[in-house]
Amino acid sequence: MKISITLLSLFFGIQLAFAQKLKTISYKDGEQKLLGMVTSNAGKKLPGVLILPAWKGIDNEAKNAALELQKQGYIAFIADIYGEGNLPAGNENAARLANTYKKDFNLYQKRISLALEELKKSGANVDKIAVIGYCFGGTGALEAARGNLPVVGVVSIHGGLAKDSERPNNPITTKVLVEHPANDRTVPQVHYDAFVKELNDGKADWQIITYANTTHTFTNPEAPDYNEVMAKRAWNHTLMFLKEILK
Repeated sequence: MKISITLLSLFFGIQLAFAQKLKTISYKDGEQKLLGMVTSNAGKKLPGVLILPAWKGIDNEAKNAALELQKQGYIAFIADIYGEGNLPAGNENAARLANTYKKDFNLYQKRISLALEELKKSGANVDKIAVIGYCFGGTGALEAARGNLPVVGVVSIHGGLAKDSERPNNPITTKVLVEHPANDRTVPQVHYDAFVKELNDGKADWQIITYANTTHTFTNPEAPDYNEVMAKRAWNHTLMFLKEILK
């Protein structure tokens, strides 16, 4: 019972810290209400980072990333892709909903664009904006690059790399960093090879960093495949990339 009380207290303490430092922002896609979150330094003229969360929507990993980015001098905005009332319950529903957006990439790119507009309204320097994403959000970061959205760089963190084979390989003008788990069973070699070809065909400025002894969600402390050493390395690589393109 004491352990349960302690964990409960810790949970509410974390949620209180998020509530104090992150502000919920309401915006819309037509009639669909979206609820993003922005760091407390909004309103200042600073470089901006849009965070695309994993397949269950805004989670602690996305929130922690936003707070850490604020410490580094960035305004961070966490996008709401699914919209109010649409958060999936369980992995099966999350996979189904995420796949809907992966197939309807135009809708995914639209929701990302709407979040970018909110980041700009929050004071971010419009010429210094990047996108980072986790898992499903990592796929979204690549969609931002494929759609040539107005950002200078994207970071895909254990994201899916595939796109429909009928989509052409178009020019990619934004810089691309992919942080890839070496043993990620969700990304077969054929998808990896096709993605590298896509980047080369698009004449992109790209880099893929592969992390040894890692499976899919290796950066998330709440996931069973969390790898603390590699997660720290990946975050340092993210910060180095953002500093290069935004500072």
